[in-house]
Amino acid sequence: MEPGTVRIAVDLLGGDEAPAVVVDGALRAFGADPDLRLLLVGPVEVANELIAALRPADRDRVAVRPVRDVVAMNGDPAAIVRSDNTIKAAVAAVVEGAADAVVSAGATGGTVTAAVLGFGRWPGVRRPALVATLPAVDGPVVLLDVGGSLEARAATLARHAVLGAAYAAVTHGVTAPRVGLLSIGTEPGKGDRIRRAADPALAEQALPAGARYVGLVEGYDVAFGNRADVVVTDGFTGNVLLKGIEGAYAMAGGPPAGGGAPRAATLLGVAGAVVVCHGAARDDDVASGIALAAHLHRRRTIPAVAALLAESTVTGPVTGTGGGPVTGTGAGRVAGAEPGQDGGGAAGPVGGAEEGRGSGAGPGRVADTGVTA
Repeated sequence: MEPGTVRIAVDLLGGDEAPAVVVDGALRAFGADPDLRLLLVGPVEVANELIAALRPADRDRVAVRPVRDVVAMNGDPAAIVRSDNTIKAAVAAVVEGAADAVVSAGATGGTVTAAVLGFGRWPGVRRPALVATLPAVDGPVVLLDVGGSLEARAATLARHAVLGAAYAAVTHGVTAPRVGLLSIGTEPGKGDRIRRAADPALAEQALPAGARYVGLVEGYDVAFGNRADVVVTDGFTGNVLLKGIEGAYAMAGGPPAGGGAPRAATLLGVAGAVVVCHGAARDDDVASGIALAAHLHRRRTIPAVAALLAESTVTGPVTGTGGGPVTGTGAGRVAGAEPGQDGGGAAGPVGGAEEGRGSGAGPGRVADTGVTA
C-alpha cells in the first residue's frame, strides 16, 4: 500500500446497481487503505448506511456532501449544467480543495462533461480520453480511448497517441513507448477512412518520452503486447474491445495471473484526477476504482503527465487543479495544432464561444466537451 493520506470523492448514485454496490465497494476500499479518506457525494441516508458499518474510531475518516440528483445512465450529458447532481458536486469538491480525486460508475458522458466544465481541458486537447491498462503476455498495454468520446477524427487519434505515450511513460515507467493504431490489418492502407487518414498522421506526430509510432496493430496485439505498449483507437471501438476481453476471460474461467480487464479507467486531458468505473460495476470494481484514484493522487500521475506533455509537445501555461495544465484548448498548442483547435475543428463552447475559453461556457451555454454520448 502506497503511503500518504488521500481524499476521494465518491459518486454514491453512479452505476447500474447504485447505491448498493457503491456503498459496498467504498467499504472494501476503506478497509484496505488506512490512509484513505472518503467524501461521500449523494443522499444523506445512503451515506449514513456506509458510515454505520464502520467502527466508531474510523468514522471521522468519512465526510458527506448531500446531493439527491443524478445524471441518468442514458441521460443527456448537458443535464450536468442544469442540475445539482452527484458527479457535478464530486468534481466541485476537488476544485474547492475538499477532495483529491473523483470516482464514479455513472454515465460516462455526464462524468466527462462534468470534468471538462469543472477542471478544464489541457492545452491542445479537445476530446479527453479514457485510458485503461490491460495485462498482456509481454507486459502492460495502455489502451485508449475506451469510451471518453465515441466519435473520432484522425487528428483526435493522433492527439490521443500523445496522451497515451505520456501516460505509459509516467504510470508504467515504459522507456520509449511503442505506439500502435488499432486496425483490421497491419499493412498500410488497411482500415476504414479514419484509420487510413490517421496512420500517416501518427507517423508524423511528435510523441513524448522518446515514444515512436510502430504502425497499425490488430486486436491480438493488445493481448500479447509484443508490438505496442500503447494502442490507440476511437472510444466506441475501444469500449467494445475492452468488454469483449472481459467476456473472453469469463469464458476461459477467469483472467490471467497478471490480472483481468480493468473495469475502471483514468480520464486524461483534464486538469484533475478522475476515474470512471464500469457502469455495471460490482463492489470489487468500485473498490479498484477508488484504489486507482488514490494511486493517481499519491503518484501525482496527472500533473506528471501534464508536465511531460508541456516539456515535449505543448507550449503555454501549466497550472491548474491538481497540478495539471489550465483550462482552455486555446491556451497552448500541441504538435502544430492551431490555438483552440484539435487539428481541424474549433474548440470551446457550442455556439461559438471565444477562443481560449476552454471549459468555461457562459451562462446558459454548454461547453463543447467532445462527448457524443
